[in-house]
Amino acid sequence: MNLTSNFQYFQGNSFSDLFAQDITSARYGFILNYPATASWAAYPNRKKYFLQDGSSEATKTSFDKICQKEAWKNLAVLGDTLPGIVIIEPQKLLVDYWRDHFNYSYSNIELIDCSTYLEELSQSDRFENIITLFPFDHLQPEKHAVNPDTHYHLLSKVTLNELGVQCPNYKSYNLHKISLEEIKLPEQFPYLIKTSHGLSGEGTYIIRNASDLNYCLEELRKYLQIQLLDTIIVSQFVKNEVQNYCVQFYINKTGEITLIGTTSQLVTPEGNYLGGLIHYRETDMSKFYEMITAIGQYAHSCGYFGVIGFDVLEDQDGQLYAIDANFRVNGSTPLCLQRPTLLELGKEVAKYSSDYRMDGTLDSILKTLKLELKRKEFIILSALEKVKYGKIYTEIYGIVSGETLEGMQHIEQNLKEKGLQLIS
Repeated sequence: MNLTSNFQYFQGNSFSDLFAQDITSARYGFILNYPATASWAAYPNRKKYFLQDGSSEATKTSFDKICQKEAWKNLAVLGDTLPGIVIIEPQKLLVDYWRDHFNYSYSNIELIDCSTYLEELSQSDRFENIITLFPFDHLQPEKHAVNPDTHYHLLSKVTLNELGVQCPNYKSYNLHKISLEEIKLPEQFPYLIKTSHGLSGEGTYIIRNASDLNYCLEELRKYLQIQLLDTIIVSQFVKNEVQNYCVQFYINKTGEITLIGTTSQLVTPEGNYLGGLIHYRETDMSKFYEMITAIGQYAHSCGYFGVIGFDVLEDQDGQLYAIDANFRVNGSTPLCLQRPTLLELGKEVAKYSSDYRMDGTLDSILKTLKLELKRKEFIILSALEKVKYGKIYTEIYGIVSGETLEGMQHIEQNLKEKGLQLIS
């Protein structure tokens, strides 16, 4: 295990570089999409590794987000050596743009039909170990790069107080042993109720009043009814918050830690994730070293290797509280991986968002923003064309960068004037 004084920043800019030290012993692949529980999923996670991705069909995370936009965002920075498994291919125009911008060949894209992919991966000798964002019920356990039971345990909200870091006080409840009505909830608002494995902010409820509580309990009952929930936690609310960070690092198989980066998280008042802001040169990760060490040691003791991102709230007294730990590639990991590239261009500040939108096709957008893209003032990680009321628009996961915060904001304003909208 690293001594805290020896932590170094990762100098590569791809997942292939990041995982390179740990994937030489076997044939590895990386499934770029999450599992799902929706009716559209050919292999729904409904047996063992539950996740809360929506309490009804109408509210479940959509196919286009899980299997296209989210997966392609990671594919963009995959690099050339680690095979990336996708179940729907990005359009050629997007891959061509990536080739020009990231200088990868993208010859390691493994396209497998969405109706058969987990069966094929389980039975095929093509891959011996599969890196996943979350365990898959229908992928053979021995194929998972990290033991799926271990991974599921690490990803649980219940595990937070085992990591050896300061976190809000909370209690966990197994809903098969105690009913919702029997749980003694805090007498004073606000507090939080979280499901054990909520996806992308789903399953986290800030309880500020009786109305919030009633809504939360109704949602939990729906999850229980469709048998996708075992455990919840009731957590203290951190007051007087001044910063919300996502701290990311990589831990290899020998327990050595490499820093990836720390973003300031952008969230709505309701707690929904909007993206991240990073200052590559000025961000001081040393105040998180003790937390990084503790979480890294716990992960290593469990047999985990890979990316870890943990969310930290800082209050006005400078106290740091870990509120979530994600033992997987995080939403803003591709933003952090731009550090060497953008610093070389003198761009020290960058912002990632999954909520950009622009009217027109991707082709027209690439032409309209040609200058900004060439100067890397805007980087497209993912783009999906859609039509509404006969009007074509493109949803974009992207990064805006500048030399300073003010410069980055000025560039973002220029992009807005050219038609790039931020939908929150």
